[in-house]
Amino acid sequence: MKAISFTQHGLPIDDPRSLIDVNIDAPQPGPRDLLVEVQAVAVNPVDTKVRAGTFAKEPKILGWDAAGIVRQVGADVTLFKPGDAVYYAGSLIRSGSYSEFQVVDERIVGHRPRTVDAAHAAALPLTSITAWELLFDRLGVTEGGGEGEVLLVVGAAGGVGSILVQLARQLTRMTVIGTASRPETIEWVQRMGAHHVIDHRRPMLAQLKALGVDGVSHVASLTHTEEYLPQLVEVLRPQGRLGLIDDPASLDVMPLKLKSLSLHWELMFTRSLFETADMIQQHHLLNRVAQLIDQGVLHTTLGAHFGAINAANMRSAHALVESGKARGKIVLEDFQ
Repeated sequence: MKAISFTQHGLPIDDPRSLIDVNIDAPQPGPRDLLVEVQAVAVNPVDTKVRAGTFAKEPKILGWDAAGIVRQVGADVTLFKPGDAVYYAGSLIRSGSYSEFQVVDERIVGHRPRTVDAAHAAALPLTSITAWELLFDRLGVTEGGGEGEVLLVVGAAGGVGSILVQLARQLTRMTVIGTASRPETIEWVQRMGAHHVIDHRRPMLAQLKALGVDGVSHVASLTHTEEYLPQLVEVLRPQGRLGLIDDPASLDVMPLKLKSLSLHWELMFTRSLFETADMIQQHHLLNRVAQLIDQGVLHTTLGAHFGAINAANMRSAHALVESGKARGKIVLEDFQ
């Protein structure tokens, strides 16, 4: 089968060897696995981090967002059958979605939305799981709750932010404030449903006060947490909650003590990495997101379509992700 891989970590993305087209044997499903024919994939920061050697010691097939069709099921599979249209993020310790066929545990797969195509579906899984777990599981917000509370989303125009803003606006009663710095990203965050947008390049507290907001109850810090931390502590109300998903080189948490602020980390791969007892929650979560998409409550966050799934197009997609200027999700579709 066709796939995209690399032979050594850390090559700059403009090096043709950084991602290459390969042909490898198709995998076989284990007892709880689905064999999925991949139709579309999305590119995430984790893809570039693994390519750089952050999460993996050996080169591998990247890709942690896919939409496709189930072609074969393992002996113990109960949730799916061949022919089902599915979407999923996959597991960090298994081969990824940059391949024509992929095996994935049924407990982290969802039935994909019926009202969008494969490309738009592929844009959703990793960011939807991350945003949902961060908001409801880590920050402790309750669905339908949040009256009088304020959520600040730092980096709201990216993949996770685009879904998180929608979830908070549509499923809670919180005031949702996103950060963005360019006209096109400000417009995007507004379109996702934020009540207000502020510029993270300027002092945040002054901008919040100009909106009549003296402090926020929750912060979802999605990028550059180490850089923004002093400001986040400043804008958080006493006993507020700070959640993050990025990878600071270091993080001095002592300033959180005076206000009794709590710190919450979200990694959507935790459940599959450790095969936690509640791993199937990601199956249920993806099914719920699909329902919300089909009901028109949530909207897919595809920001750019980079064409067919091949190494040249994938290098271009990685370059945009690494630039930090991506808006929404980057998707590629069909192996050619």
